Amino acid sequence: MKESLMDVVCCPLDKADLELDVDDRDEEEILAGTLTCAECGETYPIEDGIPNLLPPDMREEATA
Repeated sequence: MKESLMDVVCCPLDKADLELDVDDRDEEEILAGTLTCAECGETYPIEDGIPNLLPPDMREEATA
């Protein structure tokens, strides 16, 4: 995920801003980390450079 995406992504639940916490990055992209909603506190993982912005109930169904 490119850090410039932070200008356009928002929480899918309440459309609030997301805060970025980076665990791993290379020169151009964030490879792993978390996006946390500033309003509701919901977290969204970034895995292999891809942010998973599915709402929590849909994320659980997708992995089952």
